[in-house]
Amino acid sequence: MPDMTSSVSAQSNELSPQVVVLFGATGDLAKRKLLSGMMHLALSELAPRIRVVGTSLEEMTSDEFRQMALEAIDEHSSRKVSDEQWRQFAGKLSYVSQKSGPAALGEAVATAEIELGVGVKRLHYLSVPPKAALAVVDMLAAADLVKNSRIIMEKPFGTDRESAIALNARLHETFDEEQIFRIDHFLGKEPAQNILAFRFANGLFEPIWNRNFIDHVQIDIPEALALDGRANFYENTGAFKDMVVTHLFQVLAFMAMEPPTALEPRAISEEKNKVFRSMLPLDPRKVVRGQYSGYRSEPGVAPDSETDTFVALECEIDNWRWAGVPFYLRTGKRLAEGQRIISIAFREPPKSMFPAGSGVGAHGPDHLTFDLADASKVSLSFYGKRPGPGMRLDKLSMQFALQETERVSDVLEAYERLILDAMHGDHTLFTTAEGIERLWEVSQPLLADLPPVRQYTPGSWGPNAIHQLIAPHAWRLPFEREWREKR
Repeated sequence: MPDMTSSVSAQSNELSPQVVVLFGATGDLAKRKLLSGMMHLALSELAPRIRVVGTSLEEMTSDEFRQMALEAIDEHSSRKVSDEQWRQFAGKLSYVSQKSGPAALGEAVATAEIELGVGVKRLHYLSVPPKAALAVVDMLAAADLVKNSRIIMEKPFGTDRESAIALNARLHETFDEEQIFRIDHFLGKEPAQNILAFRFANGLFEPIWNRNFIDHVQIDIPEALALDGRANFYENTGAFKDMVVTHLFQVLAFMAMEPPTALEPRAISEEKNKVFRSMLPLDPRKVVRGQYSGYRSEPGVAPDSETDTFVALECEIDNWRWAGVPFYLRTGKRLAEGQRIISIAFREPPKSMFPAGSGVGAHGPDHLTFDLADASKVSLSFYGKRPGPGMRLDKLSMQFALQETERVSDVLEAYERLILDAMHGDHTLFTTAEGIERLWEVSQPLLADLPPVRQYTPGSWGPNAIHQLIAPHAWRLPFEREWREKR
């Protein structure tokens, strides 16, 4: 594990002591991401004064919880932890079963607060199924743990506009909107935030970031994984509700929003919400739903299931900057590769002086491509002359990879960043109630008139109908070239 004390947040001196109440502490997300992320924050100068109170329906002692946490961190963390570092973090962990009731939970939190001293704030992380979220909120109210606290909620945030409005109304009975942090781990990734830097810090890109120069945009997030044991959840959601509303539309807002008045949460959230308000309702005729062959044989899946494991769609933003520019979104399970790509296609020159056979236009338009995977890469492709006699053109590219910088060790994983931001009360990378409700409103025509699911072969890029959807353009994945790796 690198020296965690070397990465110091500009805000770290201002961070109050924090008691993190982790609901679902024995669940999959806690084991894979949350416990290791909290360990990193606790052992660094980012958030050294924290205590983690784990809770779930399972009954176990604090020592048993610590042992479970150690095994999970050993298995899933990308950072190796020394015995001394583990002892430091283990001393910050405790556990209480939800079955013991609100009073026991309140007592466990009070004990942790005494250990931290004065000025303690509370952060409640609800890593629980959607149907259990409101019961947890009620338990926090009964335990008198609402005051001086913030709450992180996992998707989905409703399943349509009515349910989203009802959910928000119930939440607001207990918590103010400023206390609620609806998490989207895609926006916590370093490359997602790099979109803001590229757009607003560079005179090279901002003048051409509009309908006059951009032909179309693709946001493509295929997954190679299957259900991973989540059939009960997935059967009630599907690819559109699971991924598009809560992830892809959020990435689209970063890509399409106007310059905020300041780099601060309220201004950025307002510009994102303006994008959502400008989106035209989805047209079911411009949506392809798919289901991979064999899905209905998965454990827990109905034999006649019409759940979409794949969706591709075209959407439009009807404002001055983007009118007429189609945005193509694609995501799904059991596809050829796991990728997270934003690809911006620029308009081609109105007339070419190059002779037939020169190669110009043979590989499509110029593209600016963001790879939103943890490796964080950016590529700008363009045509250039092939060395030698005559005028033959090849597609070339300039590429940047975060791994090539000296600051790669400073990168926070997505959940680490978002937990830290919530501790600071920073809503920049989180979703608002207004935004979520508007996105479900945009989605209503599709939900009311779902196209039939089309079968596709596992390991492919989805149903064949995706090519008609995007015609006369073509999907960027698979790429015409590989990313270059550092040598």
